[in-house]
Amino acid sequence: MKTLITSSLLLLLAGSAWAKAPNILFILADDQSWSGTSVRMMPNEAGSASREFHTPNLEKLAAQGMTFAQAYAAHCKCECSRAAIQMGRSTSTLNATDKNARNWSAPVTDSLVNTLKKADGTYRAAHFGKWQWFHTPESMGYDASDGITMNEDGDATDPEDPKQSFGITQRAGAFMESQVKEGHPFFLQLSYYAVHQTPQALAATLKKYEGMADASKGGRGDRAVMAAMTEDLDTCVGAVLKKLDDLRIAENTIVIYTSDNGGRTSLLNGGKGDLGEGGIREPMIIRVPGIKGGVNCTTPVISYDLMATVLDFAAPGFVLPKGVEGGSWKPLLMSAGKAPVKRPIDRFVWHQAVEVEHPQSAIRRGDYKLLYFWDTKEGLLFDVVKDLGETHDLAKQSPDIAARLQEELKAHIRAGLGEEAFAALERGEFPQGRGPGKGKGPGGKKKAGKKMVK
Repeated sequence: MKTLITSSLLLLLAGSAWAKAPNILFILADDQSWSGTSVRMMPNEAGSASREFHTPNLEKLAAQGMTFAQAYAAHCKCECSRAAIQMGRSTSTLNATDKNARNWSAPVTDSLVNTLKKADGTYRAAHFGKWQWFHTPESMGYDASDGITMNEDGDATDPEDPKQSFGITQRAGAFMESQVKEGHPFFLQLSYYAVHQTPQALAATLKKYEGMADASKGGRGDRAVMAAMTEDLDTCVGAVLKKLDDLRIAENTIVIYTSDNGGRTSLLNGGKGDLGEGGIREPMIIRVPGIKGGVNCTTPVISYDLMATVLDFAAPGFVLPKGVEGGSWKPLLMSAGKAPVKRPIDRFVWHQAVEVEHPQSAIRRGDYKLLYFWDTKEGLLFDVVKDLGETHDLAKQSPDIAARLQEELKAHIRAGLGEEAFAALERGEFPQGRGPGKGKGPGGKKKAGKKMVK
């Protein structure tokens, strides 16, 4: 009871603190793994941060805000994850489960920014950096943008602007200056191309990492260049945060930092492109004026919660478009991680049937996650709180839980993709000519400690 009273009081005080509509700065890294920064996403787990990569500005942001131990991307690949963020729902519900999806189930008029402007017409919005979808940023409500851009657009030829990180930062600063001058609150999304392959970095930054073991190898996987690119991205984050201070708007600006999908880590199973925790668990740091800093939150959150969160801060009580699945993080943030996130349906669902050896879907409800393979018809059950690396399949130990989650997962996929596409999955007919994998698949016997998702 005491906790509930305290949480309610904090929310009341927070509501009165916003004298005017808050600005929202959303920073989205590209392909940054859960342990891809020097900030521990789990304070007691050294492997949840990198010892090679240095991100002092993110460390400072974490000290001022909240880090999330269980933050998830909406998908394990860039395009689909970004679509879910803009539309506030899972990729299967949106019918955007691969980069060629064109028949979305929701109109772009229901996008995050379009909805924000319906709630409060004084807002202005900008998107700088990687976009990737056929819908233009303008159709989704952005007043300024770099247009439709792809991965290759981030590979800069200017040695002073590797991955275009510094150019994006400069455009962000100019946009914020303009909005402050004109008196508009803003939503600003910075979709950096870093740290996506191929790595690029400033020569001066790279020099710091010359002693790294593979610094002389060059090529796509050079850890030295990756480390330097990560530091350059962090430098840009620091520059954007400083701009908030210089413009004297930091005390009225919410800052959210995360990535679009994951990558390989020393602790998590899988990586980009599959639905092991490595592919979907993300670094996330949020700073909100007035909240306690240095707090770590263990409540699971997902990137398509962003729409509900932004609207809850900007226009409390505004009714979200029908079909939005995300829930607001505002109560969670204002209660130091104690209040729950309320969603229409309290489950996370992912679907990945292309560009992967074994077409797969996954569902998380509570501490349990079921990873289902459509080719082998296997369902692997994990307690991802106790078993971070997904090494112990509990399906035979808890068959009722596995069966219930598999039924719920399939119902969600069927409702989102439609009967025809669902029936094709059940028959083993996969998009883009993807067939079943060879042999037993990831559910077969394995040695303890080996990764189950290939």
